[in-house]
Amino acid sequence: MVPIQELIWFVSVLAVAGAVAGFLAGMFGIGGGAILVPVLYQAFTLLGAPESVRMHLAIGTSLAVIVPTSISSFRAHHRKKAPDMKLLKSWIIVVPLGVIVASLLVADVSGSVLRAIFACIAVLVGLRMILNRDSWRLGSDLPKNPVRALTGFIIGLLSALMGVGGGVLNNTFMTSFGRPVHQAIATSSGVGVLISWPGLIGYIWAGWGNPDLPMFSTGYVNWIALVLTVPITMFVAPLGANAAHRMNKRQLETAFGIFMLLVAARFFWSIWA
Repeated sequence: MVPIQELIWFVSVLAVAGAVAGFLAGMFGIGGGAILVPVLYQAFTLLGAPESVRMHLAIGTSLAVIVPTSISSFRAHHRKKAPDMKLLKSWIIVVPLGVIVASLLVADVSGSVLRAIFACIAVLVGLRMILNRDSWRLGSDLPKNPVRALTGFIIGLLSALMGVGGGVLNNTFMTSFGRPVHQAIATSSGVGVLISWPGLIGYIWAGWGNPDLPMFSTGYVNWIALVLTVPITMFVAPLGANAAHRMNKRQLETAFGIFMLLVAARFFWSIWA
C-alpha cells in the first residue's frame, strides 16, 4: 500500500509539471517534448527518484505523452492535406529504425550521457532560434536518397534520445531546404507518430524490471505522469498560446532559444556539479 501523503505529493508535483510544460509548449508552438523532458526531470528530482533513472523516465514518459498528441495533430493536418506525405512515406522505415537503435542504446546509457546529449542539441537549437534568419538556406529542395534516408534515421535516433517528437529537428531540416514552415510543421506531426510509438515500446523494454523505478512505472514510462500530463497540458496550452499572440515572431524565437540555452546550462551543471 502506497502511503497517502506520498501519493498526494507525487500527484501534486506531476500536476504542476504538466501545467508548466503545457503553458510553455503553447507559448512556443511546439509539441512539448523539448519542454516536457526538463520539466519532468525536475519533477522526478523533487520526488526523490534515483539519479540513475530520472532522465530515462523523463524521456520515456515524454515520448508516451507524444503518442496521443501527435496522432491528433497529424489527423488534423492530414485533413487539410498539409503534410508532405511523400517525405513521410520515404521515412516510414528509417525513422522508426533510428528510434529502435536509440532504445537499444538507452538500456546501457547513463543519465549523465542522456543529459549531455539533450544539452548539446539544446544549445544548437537555442542558438539557431536566437540567430535565425529567413535567408538561411542549404538548398532549394529536399535532398534525395541516401541523404534523405540518413537524415530521417538521425532525426529518429536523436529525437528518441531526447524524448521529443522530432518537430524541432524536422522543421529545421525542411525549412533549411526551402520548404514553407507551415508544411514543415504539418509534416512534423507525422514524424511524431513515427517516433513516439516505437519510442514508447522501446523505453518500456529498456527499463523493464529496473529496481530503482518509482511507483506506477512500467520500464521508463511513469503512468501517473502520463495520465496527469496529457489532459493538463491540453487544458493549459491555450493559455500559453494566448500569451504568444502578444509577442512577435522574433520575440518568440528569441524566448524559446534562451529557454533552450537555460535548459542546456542546467543539464551541464547537473553533470559537472
